[in-house]
Amino acid sequence: ALDVTGIRRARYRGLPKVRLQHAFSATAINIVRLDAHWAGQPLDRSRSSHLTRLSYKLAS
Repeated sequence: ALDVTGIRRARYRGLPKVRLQHAFSATAINIVRLDAHWAGQPLDRSRSSHLTRLSYKLAS
C-alpha cells in the first residue's frame, strides 16, 4: 500500500498538508480494500522479506 499511494514521501511541505495527504491516502486504501472485500476477493496479505524473495528466485 505504501508504494501505491507514495505515502513514504510527502508530496507537500508543512504538517497540515502532509496530514491531509495521509488522510486521503488512507481513505483510498480503505476504499480499495472494501471493494475487494465486497467483490469476494480479499487482497493478498502475504508478505515476504527481500531475502525470502531472493532465495525463491535463486532456488528456481
